[in-house]
Amino acid sequence: MKIQTKHLTLVAGILLLVGFGAWAAGFPVAQDWALIAASFVAGLPIAKKAISALRYRTFSIDLLVTIAVIGALIIGEYVESSVVAFLFLFGAYLEQRSLERTRTSVRELVEAAPTTARLFRDGKEVEVEVDDITLDDVVIIKAGDSVPVDGTIIEGEGHLQQAAITGEPVPVERSIDDEVFAGTTLENGFLKVRPSKVGDDTTYAKIIELVEDAQDAKAPRQQFLDKFASIYTPAIIVAAIIFGLITQNVELALTFLVIACPGALVIATPVAIVAGIGNGARRGVILKGGDAVERLAKADTVVVDKTGTLTQGAPQVSAVRTLVGSESDLLFAAGSLELASEHPLARAIVAAAEAEDLALSDPEQVEVTRGVGITGLVNGREITVGSARALEGLSVPDSFIDEATAMESQGATVSYVLENGRVLGFVAISDELRPGAAQAMAALHRGGIKRIVMLTGDNPRAAAHIAKIAGIDEFHAQLLPQDKVAHVQKMVDEGANVAMVGDGLNDAPALATANVGIAMGAGTGVSVETADVVLAGNRLDQLAHAQRLAKQTFRLMTQNTVIALATVALLLTGVVFERVGMSIGMLVHEASVLAVILNALRLPRWRPKDIEMIPSTPSASLLVSKRDETVHI
Repeated sequence: MKIQTKHLTLVAGILLLVGFGAWAAGFPVAQDWALIAASFVAGLPIAKKAISALRYRTFSIDLLVTIAVIGALIIGEYVESSVVAFLFLFGAYLEQRSLERTRTSVRELVEAAPTTARLFRDGKEVEVEVDDITLDDVVIIKAGDSVPVDGTIIEGEGHLQQAAITGEPVPVERSIDDEVFAGTTLENGFLKVRPSKVGDDTTYAKIIELVEDAQDAKAPRQQFLDKFASIYTPAIIVAAIIFGLITQNVELALTFLVIACPGALVIATPVAIVAGIGNGARRGVILKGGDAVERLAKADTVVVDKTGTLTQGAPQVSAVRTLVGSESDLLFAAGSLELASEHPLARAIVAAAEAEDLALSDPEQVEVTRGVGITGLVNGREITVGSARALEGLSVPDSFIDEATAMESQGATVSYVLENGRVLGFVAISDELRPGAAQAMAALHRGGIKRIVMLTGDNPRAAAHIAKIAGIDEFHAQLLPQDKVAHVQKMVDEGANVAMVGDGLNDAPALATANVGIAMGAGTGVSVETADVVLAGNRLDQLAHAQRLAKQTFRLMTQNTVIALATVALLLTGVVFERVGMSIGMLVHEASVLAVILNALRLPRWRPKDIEMIPSTPSASLLVSKRDETVHI
């Protein structure tokens, strides 16, 4: 609230007290002048807003109050005019103050952003503005410092508090070659960091941008109420005139006009939305506006990707089997070809080859067939690494397939390696389930989700294994990106309210197709941009919290709407039967505004206890896109 309006509210309140004091002392003239002055002081900003709205052909609630105050002054009801004007202005002041309180999460994010940084330049330590950091600098971070950039540690170690980014309160240990993110705080130790993102490109800056944008986005219900107010106001003015003509009572008509003001109704939705978004921001859940909140609250079906969503997305080679040649030759061929891919499974094969000290060769003429595999030349040899689809039409021993099948049944993903159409062998790759995945799925069911479906490009046996231990209701495997879209679209067409959770480039179309898209924070930039909700901490307990928070926010929106409508209905009934006067009615009206605000203020620190118990581990975080996923096998 502006300082000028604060002062006007204070002055009007003092004048109102002076008027009542003059009444008690028996000075009617002083009483009238004090109350008239209070009416003008409090009514001035209200009338100013009403006139501004009229310039844009909008009939605001302020117009109703302005007409009522002017009418009360004309008929000599100075107590009514002053009390109504003061209560409305004071209610607006309380409303703004309360909205500011719900925005504290975002303000805390902004205020926590470091403004200066220590750099190592020309052999000495210097302090510069954060905006002056370049990608060629070396940033020095000491215990207690906030990290000003996203980057990689080149020297030192320590424990970082990453709650502002991931929502995870437990500090994590970081050392050489580990990534750090702007907005985190070094609790102990010493670090030298080479920046990879600076300024507005950092993870922290993008989180702030997303949350600020989200608070400006209106929910469908809020958009409806805005339209409702533009129709409601002139309708009430006409109704008050008719009511006055019928009753021949101007004061009663003015009272009808004031009491009909739906102030609590107008703020019922936005105050709850802002509070819900603030709650999410505190815990690493970015809700992109009221629309996203409403759609997530209505979700009854959750669709999840497997790799990088249910699993940690950091797979490792667990077995190598050959039909032709040695294991080293197979790893060399597969590892060299996979240098061309940034897919997690490809990185696992490359890492296994490098662990064997194999000098990999850069591949040539690389081609990718989605859902099948990758093909290219390695030292003149045509190598293919892919799924079982790559074996179609080839003769392969049953025992070899049986061994691969057994590994898939235990949750491994098998990548077959071929040379010139001949099978060399396979590489089995295992990816662990995320901590708390099963508990998170159970929490979703408790939160009202009726059906959880896993869609994956992986083989059916690995998918079945993951689905079983994670508590997934059903799964569909060996899907291409377009297949995922088709499955999601079918569910939507059947009437399900679908929330799709994914992390990869190939999940982006399905995220866009679902009623609400949810991206894991460490996913690709495309999936994060496409999604309506982002889990900044890359954790499944945040998924359960987001769903429960959306429902709680929607529940409070509904409660607030009922409070507002019930108050107006009861007061208007009292006015019609001449049981409620203007001052009393306005007092009850403002009490309903305060009740709506206080109800919403329960949200910022709300958290369901059963989700607090879900285990989680800190991980790499939001919006840092490092991979362009080309094949999901």
